[in-house]
Amino acid sequence: MNKMDYDKALYYTHRSQWDNLIILMVRTNDDFLSKKIEHFLHAYNFEHDYQIIEHKLYALLRYIDHALENVTEVEPEIALK
Repeated sequence: MNKMDYDKALYYTHRSQWDNLIILMVRTNDDFLSKKIEHFLHAYNFEHDYQIIEHKLYALLRYIDHALENVTEVEPEIALK
């Protein structure tokens, strides 16, 4: 897992940068993160009920929080190889 993906997802969501969030959704190796982003963006674009949009947003944010708590840092020397 890449901590940067979660940081980017949080940043893009906060800044409403949906295009970058879609790119992250496609490029990330975390299938759960990708699905959470997909569900949120679908709700944001097509749902008329604000409670559903809010629910999908909170589900995405909860997953990002959970993943950031459990991600382990990769040592820089290993990442360069």
